[in-house]
Amino acid sequence: MSSLLKWDPVREFEEFGRRMAPWFGRREKGAIREGAGENSIFEWSPSVDVAEEDKAYLVTAELPEVKKEDMKVTVENGVLAISGERKKEKEEKKGVRYHRIERCYGSFLRSFTLPEDADPASVKATMKDGVLKIRIEKRPGTPPKAIPIGTE
Repeated sequence: MSSLLKWDPVREFEEFGRRMAPWFGRREKGAIREGAGENSIFEWSPSVDVAEEDKAYLVTAELPEVKKEDMKVTVENGVLAISGERKKEKEEKKGVRYHRIERCYGSFLRSFTLPEDADPASVKATMKDGVLKIRIEKRPGTPPKAIPIGTE
């Protein structure tokens, strides 16, 4: 007689997310997420917004619980890199039992190729309330020219 498996919709969504992760830029690797039924391994990567103003590019990254001392912003060969580590507290509280842990910890690296008009010497980074803001000024020059499309 065959045994029946109980259907678990949460497990199905987690499996779907694991299979789709490479398509959305997240690879299985790095920090362990415990308590999600089976242990799942995901690379932790902060969320980043990239915007453009008339005179500058803006990069905003969410880095909750990451200290300024534990991260680095670099520009090299036209690539902006944000790297660092979110450390898990080593102190376990007595009498506390975790039923689910979803926050990921560990090292991260995000990198972005800068546009040609970005001035790497003008990069400025500030951090407040777990949000990193990077401003990259544009080099002065002629604005892009619209080219009309003709018919043959």
